[in-house]
Amino acid sequence: MRLSGDAKRRGDPALPGFKLENSPFFLMNRAVGAYGLAMERVLRAVGTDIPRWRVLMLAHERGPVSVGEIADNGVLKLSTATRVVQRLRDEGLVRLNRRKGDGRVTEVTATSAGRRAVTVIRRAASRLYRHAFRGIDAPQIEELNRALVMVQRNLRSMP
Repeated sequence: MRLSGDAKRRGDPALPGFKLENSPFFLMNRAVGAYGLAMERVLRAVGTDIPRWRVLMLAHERGPVSVGEIADNGVLKLSTATRVVQRLRDEGLVRLNRRKGDGRVTEVTATSAGRRAVTVIRRAASRLYRHAFRGIDAPQIEELNRALVMVQRNLRSMP
C-alpha cells in the first residue's frame, strides 16, 4: 500500500482526520494477528504450537538460555515459559541445567531431538514466510526490520 503525503502525521491518533488504516500500530497488529492464526495452522500440521516453537527456537539458537530470557524474547509469561520448558524436557527436546555461578537460574539447551524438531518446524515456517513476503523485495524487508527494531527500542525506553 503506497500512501501519499505525510504518513507519520496521518498515523498520529491525536491529529484531525486520523483513520485506523493509517496507523502503523493498527496495521502491525492486524499483520501479527494474521501471522499468528496462520502460524498456528502451520505448526499444528507438524505437531506443535506457537509457545513450543518459540521456546525450541530460542533454546536452539541461543542455548544455553535462561527461562527468564526465553520468556522475555519469546514474549511469553514466565509461568507459561516454565511450563513449556518442562513439557519439552519431559519429551526429550530440551535439557535443563543450573547456571554456573548462579544456581538459581535454570538454563535451557536443545537436545539432538530438539534440533531435529527445529528443522521440521523451520521448514513449515519457511513456507509461511515465503508466502507472506511474496512481492516484497529484500531491501523492503531490511527496512521493515530496521523500523520494527527502532519502534520496539523506543517503546521499551518510554518512561
